[in-house]
Amino acid sequence: MDKARRRLTTGPHLLALDVCAAAVVTAVYMALADQDGSDGLPGFSGPWWLGLLVAVWVGAPLAVRRLWPLPVLAVVLSASSAATLLDITRDPYVSTALAVYVVALGEPVRRASVALAVTLVVAAAVVITGEAAVTPSGPWPEAVATALFVWLLVGAAWSAGRLVRERRARAARTVRRLADEALAGERLRIARELHDIVSHSLSVIVVKASVADHVAGERPEETRDAIRTIERTGREALTEMRRALGMLRGESVGRRTGEPGPARTAPPPGLDDLPALVRRTEQAGVRTDLRTRTALGLPAGTALAVYRIVQEALTNVVKHAGDGASCRVTVTVGSRGDVCVEVVDDGAGKATVSGRAEPGGGHGLVGMRERVTMYGGTLAAGPRPGGGFAVSARLPPGPAHGPVAGRKEKAV
Repeated sequence: MDKARRRLTTGPHLLALDVCAAAVVTAVYMALADQDGSDGLPGFSGPWWLGLLVAVWVGAPLAVRRLWPLPVLAVVLSASSAATLLDITRDPYVSTALAVYVVALGEPVRRASVALAVTLVVAAAVVITGEAAVTPSGPWPEAVATALFVWLLVGAAWSAGRLVRERRARAARTVRRLADEALAGERLRIARELHDIVSHSLSVIVVKASVADHVAGERPEETRDAIRTIERTGREALTEMRRALGMLRGESVGRRTGEPGPARTAPPPGLDDLPALVRRTEQAGVRTDLRTRTALGLPAGTALAVYRIVQEALTNVVKHAGDGASCRVTVTVGSRGDVCVEVVDDGAGKATVSGRAEPGGGHGLVGMRERVTMYGGTLAAGPRPGGGFAVSARLPPGPAHGPVAGRKEKAV
């Protein structure tokens, strides 16, 4: 049983619907077979048990039409043909149309088309033969009209089945596409978070390791200070990574279960964490001046975005401006909740102790731009005319509701 047919047979409501349809069709054919023609309706002159047998033959297989579409169509078509030839009814192909619908719905287009063609040919031949047997003088226009009606009925059922199949296929493709897009977006978000966490800490560690290697034999106290900075930065990076992974794990559980995920061990970083970020940057040898002007608190997501933008911009300063450079960080939160972030360095430092700039893949600016765009903001980044580099990001006012992360005790 293929996947399409399995989808059709899922759910007890479909089985109940088919059983009801089979019962109704069987009852109608029993009533038609019981007519003797005295009331002007088509009459059946054969034994009652034969009429009952044909009625059950026509209707009962419809109860399992979704399990075995093609065998049920063959049985119902032969039964409908027998009902026509026995003159139980002149229009016996409603049950055939019900079977054709499921064939069109569940079978591949080529197989369903062949089944339709065979059904139309057999039905037309039987209808015309039956009319000729009843009226040998031959009211052929009536026979042709009946055959055309049967064709229209069966063809409409087949078309409806194909239409429903196409709609279901489109819906399934849409669901898969949305799932793929959501997965890609989630991967991008995780990659961006991990990059922002790891890149800054590793840049500080690399700079301090270079310092320690350079002055190990001449200034042991400075070497020990660099090693302590490396250890402290590594621990902070591990803590922040655990926090980020805990947030992601909690969100993932919440999406799967529809319930809140596990409680986070710490709030996401925000504006109150900027001084610690600046201290780590200064430990890497970059003099940093932090200025914040906040008229009100920020939503947690916006505060995290501001923190990550500053973090990545300072990482670039450490990597490319290097030891001895000066940097100014300005974060301004307007009265309407709009945010302006500026990170400007003078480019006066050495990229590394050895004088070589650290290679970069350019993911930092891309990640910043993606993060700013996600919040509907704008980002400008480039060299300054007098030397150095400048990053400027503007974020529009965030939602008036939701968690606020202007201060840690307000963050969730």
